[in-house]
Amino acid sequence: MTDLAALADLIRSDTETRGRAISRLGYFCAPFQPLEGPFSDKVIKVYRGAAKPAELTRLAEAHDDYVRVLTECGVTLPETEFHLVDLGGSTRTPVIVQEALPLSSLMRPRMREDSKEETLAMMQAAGEVIASFWTEAQRVKTRVGFHPSIRNFAIRDGRAVFFDTFPPLIHYSREEMGKLLLQFSEKRMMRLVGPMMQKRVTGIQDEWYSPPETLVGLVGSACRLRPEFAEDYLEWGRLFARSHMPRWAEPAIEGLDGPPQLPGYWTGFRKLLGLQGEPNV
Repeated sequence: MTDLAALADLIRSDTETRGRAISRLGYFCAPFQPLEGPFSDKVIKVYRGAAKPAELTRLAEAHDDYVRVLTECGVTLPETEFHLVDLGGSTRTPVIVQEALPLSSLMRPRMREDSKEETLAMMQAAGEVIASFWTEAQRVKTRVGFHPSIRNFAIRDGRAVFFDTFPPLIHYSREEMGKLLLQFSEKRMMRLVGPMMQKRVTGIQDEWYSPPETLVGLVGSACRLRPEFAEDYLEWGRLFARSHMPRWAEPAIEGLDGPPQLPGYWTGFRKLLGLQGEPNV
């Protein structure tokens, strides 16, 4: 069982004690892994946002449900715990404590460095997770989504491991999720400016709730990371859609007639917020 007092002390400690940031690609937080101590084999993700107690309770319940549904739909996850931690503020803070994966297993850097054949094998592994999730999710009796970005996968023994469980894409309506995207943005600027662009912020999530668009998004990320292999990735995507996602093959293939591009407003948001990601912006 996680020692929440020790976890709170770690989060409040200085940068040297907390350890290195694993990634600065995230919209919600910069995960970190302590170099020593009881959490040295964990990645800590802290989600700061002004939320009422009832909203936090709902968030915790949704996260538990989401992890369960992901697992039931064939998605492999590292060991993942969600806690509401008292950090001394007016409300508790959502924190995810997750089994640390080897940095060498993270899919995004490997996509940038490995051979064409190796990257296609990773695409296949991630694609199989996408296909499994959406096929099984048709039985889920509530709104549920999935964000299978390349940066949200690791590859272990040839299998794709998914590690992004926040926000929990389950139970929330489109409007509610749009507000959640602002409420827990790590960047204060986004929380201040975002409400004036609520419609566009809300639209960020739409791909996550669309089976064909999640596949197209995966291929698009690969094309931006390795443009020299774009035609190979597009061909893989079209073949995969037909063989593994026939129910959604037609719209997926339509989206793969050329290298998919990110919406201009999302690219603009990332640059405005200073989120790293070039060339996979």
